[in-house]
Amino acid sequence: MPDKPRIALLLGGTSPEKDVSKHSAASIYAAIQSLGYECVLINPAYGASQPKKTDDFFSDEDQFEISNRNYVEAINSKLFDEIDLAFIGLHGKWGEDGTIQSLLELRGIKYTGSGILSSSLCMDKSMSKILFRHYGVQTAGWFSIDQKSADSKAVIDKIENKFGFPAVIKPNDQGSTVGLTICKNHSEVKDALELSFRFSGKTIVEEYIAGKEITVAILENEALPVLEIKPKHDIYDYECKYTKGMSEYIVPADIPEEAAQKTQTQALLAFNALGCRSYGRIDFRMDHNFEPFCLEANTLPGMTATSLVPKMAKAVGISFEQLIERIIRLSL
Repeated sequence: MPDKPRIALLLGGTSPEKDVSKHSAASIYAAIQSLGYECVLINPAYGASQPKKTDDFFSDEDQFEISNRNYVEAINSKLFDEIDLAFIGLHGKWGEDGTIQSLLELRGIKYTGSGILSSSLCMDKSMSKILFRHYGVQTAGWFSIDQKSADSKAVIDKIENKFGFPAVIKPNDQGSTVGLTICKNHSEVKDALELSFRFSGKTIVEEYIAGKEITVAILENEALPVLEIKPKHDIYDYECKYTKGMSEYIVPADIPEEAAQKTQTQALLAFNALGCRSYGRIDFRMDHNFEPFCLEANTLPGMTATSLVPKMAKAVGISFEQLIERIIRLSL
């Protein structure tokens, strides 16, 4: 392995989060270059044909026809010859769910983030919550339904019997609040289910926890300070996540020290319960009694200008470049 390994930065992809991926990758690419690594950009959704100009990789307009099948062609091509590490800047399905990780392992290429099984488990919200419960991670009540057997009246009855309204309805295997609705009453359930099933064949229906939106980054099996998110909207939705000025971030979070320590402990427990490695982010809702309820684990958290992991790293004196360097070294 050379002193300065050759890195392929993967970005774009085919998921609904492909544009977010490109924004994350732009920040990662600048950091990798400033650290002195040789870095090539690869959008696996393009296959073996890649843009000639750097800026075209980050354009919201796709430069070639994209497809999932192209992932296989790209990773099996000469693009990955002499690559020492794939820095995965992909987000969402086919990037965070173990798919790209499987292909990279078949090619014998090391990569950033968690492994195949862990990535797959973390993308499956229902399976994650089953493991949370098994390992003592506090999580809100939930149930899941398949599109084939979905019936809005049956879902309403089950919500009423299990935890009542408001309830959260969201795709089982998407990120960035894609397809998510907070249903305040019966009348909103049918439309919420239809929206969720546009993005996944399986939907998760979850108890709504009133309170704070908080998160904890994990780096090298260490929990960073708790961060609180105060979105301009009622929920931390897609616009609030990726538009500057639409959310306020407080790190360390303005919560009692005991609650912060418990949340960090729960975050590490969740991270290890799902077999995560290197780095990640664990999201919570915190109720009015400062009790944390784990929502999900993110194995490839965002790295945009408004992203959360860099903010938590900065709170303990780790610059963005230092964060990228540590992720690279951990992954090698």
